[in-house]
Amino acid sequence: MNSLPKLKTLERIVDSGLVAVVRAESSDQACRIADACAEGGIGAIEITFTVPHAPAVIADLARRDAPKNILVGAGTVLDPETARMAILAGAQFVVGPSVSAETARLCNRYQVPYMPGAGTVTEIVHAMECGADVIKIFPGELLGPGFVKAVMGPLPQARLMPTGGVSVENVEAWIRAGCVAVGVGGNLTAGAKHGDYQSITEVARQFIARIREARGKAH
Repeated sequence: MNSLPKLKTLERIVDSGLVAVVRAESSDQACRIADACAEGGIGAIEITFTVPHAPAVIADLARRDAPKNILVGAGTVLDPETARMAILAGAQFVVGPSVSAETARLCNRYQVPYMPGAGTVTEIVHAMECGADVIKIFPGELLGPGFVKAVMGPLPQARLMPTGGVSVENVEAWIRAGCVAVGVGGNLTAGAKHGDYQSITEVARQFIARIREARGKAH
């Protein structure tokens, strides 16, 4: 189980500003993607439950010594049963496409960050009332940075993270709109399909650089 304090987990996710969403075909591929992401400066990798044998993949990543500076989380979590399975496998945070009060309660019980998806102001408020730590704006490609900027007016306390449609070209717009981090899948990990893990590291570095620039932290 996750031994890292909840606040430290959230701090590391927000610090790097990017969660890599991985739909790997095997544990070996997931580990290689994780290594490439860590080398590129990414703080967290999310293994979705659409991946075959996802708990085993999460457990393999959580057990190994490397990647040393990357968190391992579970994605596409719809219910508390799946969340508990993921946490027992070693998941350090839990992400879902929608809000589940029961899942939020379980994650809070074990002090594991919960990041449910929301696509309306009502859903965002509901997620916050359930105790969500970060709210995944989903689907990001349909809502856009303008949605986040509009939400932050009446809800400046909301901690938002878009997933879907986030690219190197538009990541700065998301951050400047008020997002604490972004979730990126195929636009980051596409090289894995051809065994090109170096490209993942290179794209990761581009993302991190753009995020830092948007935050005014460019070096």
